[in-house]
Amino acid sequence: MTYYSSPLTPELWLQDMFASKAVQRGEVIRRKARDIERFVGMDLFRTELQRRGFRAVENAGQIIVFCNQEAVRPIV
Repeated sequence: MTYYSSPLTPELWLQDMFASKAVQRGEVIRRKARDIERFVGMDLFRTELQRRGFRAVENAGQIIVFCNQEAVRPIV
């Protein structure tokens, strides 16, 4: 498997990710966990989530970020 690196620094990659309209509207975004790990690293990603007051969950290699500070309640 061939992996490609991002032309962006980890900080710019995060800035680009959190600049989307969905983030600005307080919605959700989804990214592959392997991409976050590869381009940014999970520690820096977690730090940025905490700085913004966002929450995230991981399932089947996908990370869903809730781009607001509202409570996240499991349905089932």
